[in-house]
Amino acid sequence: MPAAAKHQRNDALTETHPAMLGVERSARGHRWTERLQPGRAQIATAIAQAHGLPELLGRVLAARGAELQTAERYLDPSLKTLMPDPSSLQDMTRAAERFASAIVRGETVGIFGDYDVDGASCVALIERFLRAHGQSCLTYIPDRLTEGYGPSPEALTGLVEEGARLVLTVDCGTAGGEAIEAANRAGAEVIVLDHHQAGEALPDAFAVVNPNRQDDLSGQGHLAAAGVVFLFLVATAASLRRMGHQEGRAALDLLSLLDLVALATVCDVVPLKDANRAFVAKGLQVLRLRHNTGLRALADEARLGEAPSTYGLGFVLGPRINAGGRVGASGLGARLLATEDESEAASIAARLEGLNAQRKAIEDGMLAEATAMAEHALSGDPGLPLLFLGQPGWHKGLVGLVAGRLSERFQRPSFVMTVGDDGLATGSARSIPGVDLGTAVRGAVDEGLFAKGGGHTMAAGFSLRWDQKDAAAAFLTETLASAVAASSVNRTLDIDGALSAGGATMALAGLLDRAGPYGPGHPRPRFAFPAHRVTRARGFGNGHFRCTLLAADGGRIESCAFRIAGTPLGELLMNAEGQRLHVAGHLRRSAWQGRESVELMIEDAAPIQDLP
Repeated sequence: MPAAAKHQRNDALTETHPAMLGVERSARGHRWTERLQPGRAQIATAIAQAHGLPELLGRVLAARGAELQTAERYLDPSLKTLMPDPSSLQDMTRAAERFASAIVRGETVGIFGDYDVDGASCVALIERFLRAHGQSCLTYIPDRLTEGYGPSPEALTGLVEEGARLVLTVDCGTAGGEAIEAANRAGAEVIVLDHHQAGEALPDAFAVVNPNRQDDLSGQGHLAAAGVVFLFLVATAASLRRMGHQEGRAALDLLSLLDLVALATVCDVVPLKDANRAFVAKGLQVLRLRHNTGLRALADEARLGEAPSTYGLGFVLGPRINAGGRVGASGLGARLLATEDESEAASIAARLEGLNAQRKAIEDGMLAEATAMAEHALSGDPGLPLLFLGQPGWHKGLVGLVAGRLSERFQRPSFVMTVGDDGLATGSARSIPGVDLGTAVRGAVDEGLFAKGGGHTMAAGFSLRWDQKDAAAAFLTETLASAVAASSVNRTLDIDGALSAGGATMALAGLLDRAGPYGPGHPRPRFAFPAHRVTRARGFGNGHFRCTLLAADGGRIESCAFRIAGTPLGELLMNAEGQRLHVAGHLRRSAWQGRESVELMIEDAAPIQDLP
């Protein structure tokens, strides 16, 4: 975008939406703006009055798209009102009837699942469903390091050779045409249950249930794979009832499986809208009952003492389940989530805890190297629209995590790969809001620059010949530059309101919970704390920061920020002892020695003296 156009756009933005607290450029380079658009203030008031809510909660709901007529769905996201008809997904009825027939006839079923939390949850959902109908299955989880993502001909034909006549691929398979053809030739039928973006050509499977296939009109493309599998099980249960298979049997309560659906939905970072909100809200209620033997063992091993929350799913349980696929045995997560054996669950949970510690140590080393490479590249060209980094010896299972850290820190898409001795590089990419990675990666595949690739808007995986790296980087730069520039121009931090330290109470936290659960597409409320004094500032752990914020009236709130060492935000906070800053972040419940309190998770800050 030309410089003049950028200035005109910024001037227009400033005139129509003044920066909150006058913060035009914060430590993280953001312009602070009120999330609630002025034209929706009346809707916020109407919601608050109609539902007997404080004005603040009405503003939070209205800022996330709630209308007077739909606010109840936000306050109580129920499956009754939000779950779609499973048959609205293309191929769903065909797939469910085939699976039901396999159960009735006692056919051997094989499951090929991805190695991440979503894939492991899908496998566990189907295993538990089959177990409730008196059947077992064959399961195959590929090794992330040696086999990579998606089904291979060898893996699927191996399941067929073991006796499977029906094979389900879960959280993968849409791009597995060669493997599915091999399974067909071996005498099996394949059902794909997936959610990844799809091209025009689909594999020759018995059924491809994927709300992101181009001819699917269900509007459910936001579902995680576990959400797709849950709908598949609902449809299968209906088919079994029509066949009379449920007569005389105790039916499985499918709602009892929603803890797994919630786990996958949060960990796969899909938008928390419509059915996903209901899956997570009801799944957290199921999780409180601690019915799932594996999840219970893992929570105990991780010393997760707080009430179930999206934070606990995404930042405590999820990384431990993923650790098996990243640095250990890929099948550990699925085994843990499917088992009902207390001893096995405790053993797997302990092993995952150890693997997660190992993962952290390796990731820290890789991140330090990658950060140094990124800083060197940006020192030569600060306007680089993306980072494209590779190194022999980097751990294949951790490149995605490192890419995510770089994308967050440097505010641009990041492609991180490990280079093998054979000259083949395997990597992952993470994006920033407004920049579609999935389409760009598929374009690189079509151009012959990536050997393989695919993914979502915000994340993708790929492989390429290392001698093609310059051409691939040039193509991606040309493809994404304008979107990255637009994202940079519009880099704002949306804020739901201003608070003082004394107002950040447990009562307020409970009130905000009513509008949850929060996640992508339904962001956690963020508040500004104007002119609060920073006291007791200190660093801790691996680049983390903690302090106490003191308001002018004497109110105080404990505050912390993670992984900010060496960043502009970290430098501002670490040198702010005794100074007043505008600070922005979200509230989080904290439990210590049986006492609950509220702390502020700092996301940004701005020095008062630098503001106009």
